[in-house]
Amino acid sequence: MKAKTVLPAVAMTAVSMVLTLAVVVMWLGTAVPWPVALVVGLGIDGGWLATLAYERRLAAQGDHNQAVTAVGWSFGLIATGVLVAHALTAEHSAGAWLAVAWLPIAAKALWLVHAMWERTALTPVALDAIRGIQQEARDEAAVARARLRAEAATEETRLTAVTEAGARVARVQAKTAQTLAGAWSTLETARAGEETGRALTSVTARVTPGVTPHWELPVWGPSEPLAARSLESAPALTDEALDVIVDEIRTSETPALSYREMAARFRAAGHSASEVRLRAAWKRVA
Repeated sequence: MKAKTVLPAVAMTAVSMVLTLAVVVMWLGTAVPWPVALVVGLGIDGGWLATLAYERRLAAQGDHNQAVTAVGWSFGLIATGVLVAHALTAEHSAGAWLAVAWLPIAAKALWLVHAMWERTALTPVALDAIRGIQQEARDEAAVARARLRAEAATEETRLTAVTEAGARVARVQAKTAQTLAGAWSTLETARAGEETGRALTSVTARVTPGVTPHWELPVWGPSEPLAARSLESAPALTDEALDVIVDEIRTSETPALSYREMAARFRAAGHSASEVRLRAAWKRVA
């Protein structure tokens, strides 16, 4: 990389010195002896080369001297002035000489660029470390982007699954509610029908001859739970006492109460008996 900046500067400096020496010899050779013109040309090139060498030495030491830099630019401007003056006074090819008059200034500018490159140049170890850091940062950024995309895809899948499950639950609930409403509507129609009790009585007449039960189908509506009673507060009843209580509750109204109504009033009165004994007493008294 160093050769890419120093070689152009060296080449342009050499060309500028040759042009300056040739122009001085040709321009002043007609007015003074050519050895004098040669000395003048070598003096300009020598001064320029000496200041350039001193600047390079200071740059190698990490130092800088503004006076030396000013002298170097002065020699460059002198060489450029000589070329421009020769181009303006030349009878032939004035444009060509004027086109190359900028070479001394360009050479100084290239040495300036080379000096700036040297001040900012890094060792191969440092460059490898920088490349490693940059590659690590790119890898971390790529991993972070992949993680975010994966999390977004997972969340989208989860939301889709939850939405579909909720929709299925809603459909099942709606279907269940519709079926239940239809069942209770059918039950209400049967309960309110005039022929319901007669039909049920005709079915059960063969099973319980001589008994005309009072049929009531369940009614859709809220229910009130019975107050809980401890078994210790209700004394155990004998079969005879249980039969008497059941018969009194059953015949307390006309027509006689059904088993369900009798059982509800039996337990509401605070009596205690198992379902088996209570049904047996109902059968005995009925």
